[in-house]
Amino acid sequence: MKNENTPIIIPNERIINKILLLQNEKVILDVHLAEMYEVETRVLKQAVRRNMERFPTDFMFQLDEKEINSVVSQNVIPSKSFFGGAKPFAFNETGVAMLSSVLKSKKAIQMNIVIIRTFVALRQLSISYEDLKRKIEEIETRFDGEIK
Repeated sequence: MKNENTPIIIPNERIINKILLLQNEKVILDVHLAEMYEVETRVLKQAVRRNMERFPTDFMFQLDEKEINSVVSQNVIPSKSFFGGAKPFAFNETGVAMLSSVLKSKKAIQMNIVIIRTFVALRQLSISYEDLKRKIEEIETRFDGEIK
């Protein structure tokens, strides 16, 4: 039996698979966040709409038709009907952090911590990748004529 104080163990891969790149930002859709928080999507959206001042456009945005079609075509979601006619919200790392102020359940708070740690880990990996790429380019430039 699960105790309320037992930390949530969720593989980061599950979260990573829900992170999308939209409008040049890493985001998670409201429907996926609701699933992780174990709340209905409409409840999450309702909490956000009641607190819109906490969610400026650099924290969260609503997908347009083109973006919705894109996530459907990439099999991120099964079909447009998955959203029930509503346009989904996409939350970046800061928006996810802000969600903890409007969704106050223990589950939401614990999940926010896990999700934010995943965003941070991805950012660190990205920085490491860019650093490695730069070093390889330097080596290629230095030994241009010798490597073939």
